[in-house]
Amino acid sequence: MTNYQTINGTTYAYSLEGEGKPLVLLHGFTGTKETWRQFIEFTKRTYRILTVDLPGHGQTVAKQKVTMEQFTEDLYELTRSVQFHTFHLLGYSLGGRSALSYALHYPETIRSLVLESASPGLEAEDERQQRIEADKRLAEMIIEKGLKHFVAYWENIPLFASQKQLSEETKLAIRNERLSQSAIGLTQSLLGMGTGAQPSWWAHLVTIQFPVLLIVGLFDEKFVEINKAIATEVTTSTLHIVEGAGHAVHLELIEGFAKIVMDYIDKK
Repeated sequence: MTNYQTINGTTYAYSLEGEGKPLVLLHGFTGTKETWRQFIEFTKRTYRILTVDLPGHGQTVAKQKVTMEQFTEDLYELTRSVQFHTFHLLGYSLGGRSALSYALHYPETIRSLVLESASPGLEAEDERQQRIEADKRLAEMIIEKGLKHFVAYWENIPLFASQKQLSEETKLAIRNERLSQSAIGLTQSLLGMGTGAQPSWWAHLVTIQFPVLLIVGLFDEKFVEINKAIATEVTTSTLHIVEGAGHAVHLELIEGFAKIVMDYIDKK
């Protein structure tokens, strides 16, 4: 069942299910809270799970673009409203960057942080500006050429090459989820919460004191290197490189991913 709550002008769509330790799940760019459906089926007997459609995605509706800083404030309010005062937080890709941003702002609420194929943003200012310009061009493509053209382009970028090996049923479900988005929503996400638009958190990693699990697929070479670098900065982190998977480990190897997460959280 989907619930709705308006916070600072954004109406968030979210779901609560399962029983046990509180766990918040944040999806990636072009995803929705339903991205986690298979994972939830494995874990809902162990966790009380809150899933949220991020700004610009799914059924969440924002009047204007939401920045990463604004989203962290909104997520704090949302978790308070459902009585999640401390919880485990898991984010994938965009959701991972969002989860890290939240955890750095509200560390007192974090029992553990699980980051799947995530990054702390871009450290160099020139890299950030280049990424901002690239995301602007991508946003223009979405508006000018339409969602179908964008999805055809997006599902074929090198980052998702390993997903070609997924079943036809799974690939169709991912495509349909992407096609269910709104063009305006995705552009708002790119411009408000994109990798270039968000602050760089690299310098803040050394301050982290809560447990952190880093998950990345072996085929995702860029993010393997990023997460190795994160692991050297975060003394409380554990790095798990998953063989046989690329960027979306939770889709490519669902049972293995669920076991890694559950084994880690259950000890916290």
